[in-house]
Amino acid sequence: MLEKLRTVFSIPELRKKIFLTLFLLAVYRIGWQIPLPMIDQAEMTNFGQSNETLRVFLERVSVFSASQISQVTIFGLGIMPYISAAIILQLMGSVYKPLEELKKEGESGRKKINEYTRYLTVVLCLIQSAAFIWFVVMQGNQGQGVGNLTSPEFENANGDLMFFWQITAILIMTCGSVFLMWLGEQIDEYGIGNGISLLIMAGIVAQMPGALFGLFGTAKFELTGIGTGTTGIETFIALAVLFIGVVLGVVFITLAQRRIPTQSAKHVRGRRVYGGTRQYMPLRINQAGVMPIIFASSLLMLPPFLLKAFGGWVGDNWLGNGVSRVGQIFSDPLTLIYNLTYIALIYFFCYFWTAITFNPKEISDNLKESGTFIPGYRPGKRTAEYLENVIERITYVGAGFLALVAVIPIIIMQLLDVGFTVANFYGGTGLLIAVSVAFDLVQKIDSHLVMRNYRGLLE
Repeated sequence: MLEKLRTVFSIPELRKKIFLTLFLLAVYRIGWQIPLPMIDQAEMTNFGQSNETLRVFLERVSVFSASQISQVTIFGLGIMPYISAAIILQLMGSVYKPLEELKKEGESGRKKINEYTRYLTVVLCLIQSAAFIWFVVMQGNQGQGVGNLTSPEFENANGDLMFFWQITAILIMTCGSVFLMWLGEQIDEYGIGNGISLLIMAGIVAQMPGALFGLFGTAKFELTGIGTGTTGIETFIALAVLFIGVVLGVVFITLAQRRIPTQSAKHVRGRRVYGGTRQYMPLRINQAGVMPIIFASSLLMLPPFLLKAFGGWVGDNWLGNGVSRVGQIFSDPLTLIYNLTYIALIYFFCYFWTAITFNPKEISDNLKESGTFIPGYRPGKRTAEYLENVIERITYVGAGFLALVAVIPIIIMQLLDVGFTVANFYGGTGLLIAVSVAFDLVQKIDSHLVMRNYRGLLE
């Protein structure tokens, strides 16, 4: 391994890309620590700790947004607005004809879609930052005075954050997210790996030292038993074994493929015969990637807030109390109803996202135009039906795997009595993103090594 690392850094171009990527990630981590001056960070921390629903919401958002929104930093929104804009345009590309035509134009169409994504990102940043400043900071601690989460030097005579500073805070958070988007694009163009994914991975991995210090700080290095409320030696052993097992499972399913055999037709040109080769078309078992968990987690964050607000609006009666109790159920990830809903949403979004990104008819037409066919199935409609049946079956398996990975942190929290931050490293969005980004990074480094006749990192 040391010899392979020496080989990697001995190539000037690859070494330059790696160091540039590390430098840009360091810039991101510096900005991640810079708070908004208008916000009283100590009061914001106390408010988040006193409101359990809000605290869990902010922790889950921070996992896949590369942000520290609980502390309201200049990168508080993270990269989530850009991801949301990209998802929106990808979904619209399936139903909106002009965008669908742009996707078929190749490189020029891709550049145009990227431009639209940037514009939409700015709009989403303005909306989300304004909503966050108004709802969390201005209306966050009702009953104790509006504006008590702001720094005194930015308040007016009534104790409210001055309008000018509200606009300034919104613009700062918007510029922070746009800057992160620019950092990701610079990594894509001049660095190594996928920039946006690396930013998210850096935010996830950066939480690990704090989680481990917190776990060791309350631990007793003696035999205490599992699930007793005390972290002992048995708990550490169980966590280590589970972590290795979950990572191996995630790696296995991430790389798993269903290989469809294909046969190219023979072409005779003069005295030469072209084609006639047998190949295969790989279909990933986890075709949807991490998107179903992100969608399901995002939707499950809304019911506690909406139901609580509706219950307060209805009043203190049987309807209001019932709605509030339902909201409490969805705010607790340890309840059976929450987990069943979570799994059902993951299955739904797995099939939904696969249907958006995988088009059997288009693939069948491309195979037909290139003179390639699947043995035993006529080109055209029969091939499209076969591909659709295959993708439905493997999506069911992939969705089951995603559902298992998603609920593993909840199971660990309940059985081993550890915090959400520690349990999150054993499954869910964070682990899937980290493994996927790590494989993508290794594959891109391998491509540079193979081009120069070196052995890859995984060989």
